[in-house]
Amino acid sequence: MQAQLIALDWGTTSLRAYKLAADGQVLDVRALPSGIMQLPNTPRPIKGEQCRDGFELAFDDACGDWLDAQPNLPVIACGMVGSAQGWREAAYRDTPADVASLCAGLHTVHSRRGVAVHIVPGVIQRSRLPNVMRGEETQVLGALPSLPNGDVLVGLPGSHSKWVQVADGCIQHFDTFMTGEVFAVLSEHSILGRTQQRGGTFDADAFDRGVQVALSSEGDIGPLSTLFSARTLGLTGDLSATAQADYLSGLLIGHELAALANAQRQRRNSAHLPAVVLIGNGPLCARYDRALQACGFGAASVAEHATERGLWQLALAAGLVRASPLPVL
Repeated sequence: MQAQLIALDWGTTSLRAYKLAADGQVLDVRALPSGIMQLPNTPRPIKGEQCRDGFELAFDDACGDWLDAQPNLPVIACGMVGSAQGWREAAYRDTPADVASLCAGLHTVHSRRGVAVHIVPGVIQRSRLPNVMRGEETQVLGALPSLPNGDVLVGLPGSHSKWVQVADGCIQHFDTFMTGEVFAVLSEHSILGRTQQRGGTFDADAFDRGVQVALSSEGDIGPLSTLFSARTLGLTGDLSATAQADYLSGLLIGHELAALANAQRQRRNSAHLPAVVLIGNGPLCARYDRALQACGFGAASVAEHATERGLWQLALAAGLVRASPLPVL
């Protein structure tokens, strides 16, 4: 099967390359540790000329041989590669944002191979406290075909979890919670990590306990008050060393989702909470689904292959690829 598109998900710490055929079928996938903050730095020839540019070197590592075989393949990329620290900056598009507005903001960089790389812009939500995303907008667009009708909340758990309100094919509003990064900082650089014993199997009871504390009257004071319990429950023998990390995870996610549920009810002026679709790492999505139900949301569904599907949809809308013709009946 002949390839039609190279799609790159190029973030801070990693680069994932997809070789896509008709209708976005995945022919090949490569994952490299060549995010924008850890690019290759050993010079080597590219197309006969010595190259020192880390972006060019990483691009060549990811898909140079694919382009050798098919030099005219179009290339599209999303993520931090379009940030101010990226290969070229692709300016943010304002909310509400859809496929058309993102296509209008595609930024093109010409690689040393002579190939144009089309970089997807991020999305900015302008307000007193502005909010931004890069890469998640592409994943949300890739999940659109699997979303239920009506107003939907798309969750993207991670270091900076995003909760995106989607309606009529548009990103309308989104919130960011630095839950994953705070968990990492507390576990690795604070006293809470001193007594943690990590690396075991998931302790569901400890996780659920953390969620419930966040939802309790003690949790009403806020996470800065309840966090210390990850240490004190260990000191009193109520929480084993192997359970403390999952308890802390549940506590932070519980606070995140409690705040999210409250914000959703206020915005909607209704006790009803929206349907949720999750995108991301399977085990992490499973944790969030567990906590979402404890916080009053329904069971979440998971959108698979959202990144490559989003990149294909953007390439299709931009005219970089063509849809397969409908069969003649």
